[in-house]
Amino acid sequence: MTLVLAKFASPMTASVDPLASGARAPAFGLAEFGLYSVTVFAWSTSWFALHLQLGVVAPEVSLVWRFLMAAAVLWAWLLVTRQRVRFPWRLHLKFAATGLLLFSFNFAMMYHAGEFLPSGLLSVVFSAASVFNIVLARIVFGIPISPRVAVGGAIGVVGVGLLFLPQVIGTTLDVGALIGLGLATLGTLAFSLGNMMSSTLQRDRVPVMSASAWGLIYGVGLLALAAWWQGRPFIIVPSFAYVGSLAYLAVICTVVAFWAYLTLLGRIGPSRAGYAAVMYPTFALLISTVAEGYQWTLPALAGLALALFGNVVVLRSGRSR
Repeated sequence: MTLVLAKFASPMTASVDPLASGARAPAFGLAEFGLYSVTVFAWSTSWFALHLQLGVVAPEVSLVWRFLMAAAVLWAWLLVTRQRVRFPWRLHLKFAATGLLLFSFNFAMMYHAGEFLPSGLLSVVFSAASVFNIVLARIVFGIPISPRVAVGGAIGVVGVGLLFLPQVIGTTLDVGALIGLGLATLGTLAFSLGNMMSSTLQRDRVPVMSASAWGLIYGVGLLALAAWWQGRPFIIVPSFAYVGSLAYLAVICTVVAFWAYLTLLGRIGPSRAGYAAVMYPTFALLISTVAEGYQWTLPALAGLALALFGNVVVLRSGRSR
């Protein structure tokens, strides 16, 4: 199973800023449900596409092609629809930080962590992004931590742990595993920090699609530099499986998924939106039941129930925190 690949899948300014002091988040209505569903679906299905990417081409190089293709699609859309693309240099520093955190460093860390840890344990570590978002929103924006959201997030992380219990128990905590845990934690932290950066850009009234387009440019540059430094050959496998999966990852799992997720983040706040990190491995397992014949166990069923219950607790919270 390569469930962790679902993360590497892991947009419009909200009219109401849920990060404002004392502001209530917009109700989790049909629009928010749609954005949430698109995010979870895209990240849950990306594991299969990424499985087709592994082999001849180095992961860093595949990420360069993926984000370069995503940037081309996004920039073409922005230019055709005459969206805003020119911004002051002070905002470009934030775009570069977004590219580093969301579109390069976090992916690279999780890929390399996968060299030491099984995919299930990586999924458990990444699900902690829901908790990181809550804590960072408190530190960065001063948003009080809602007990309801915090408890719901913790329930979800425990649920993901139960879903992947055999892999978690079967992991020997040797030096390699500890290195993997450290890399996975850094990657997850980078993702959550990128959420905070996206929130600050939305507070600056920068359209999410425009911010993502610039972030992708900077992210591609950083990944290409890292791949060149490591001596990775910039090649493409001329097969339908490789190119087709690359297109799916670029358009659906990057452009569409990050548009949906970052727009959702602007609407309901990072604490609640971050629960998508819990739900994607859960739904990836449901998909795997059909595609790979995954066999459910009692702990896994309990984990599914906890993850879904935590989802209800978090998303029914009345505030953005």
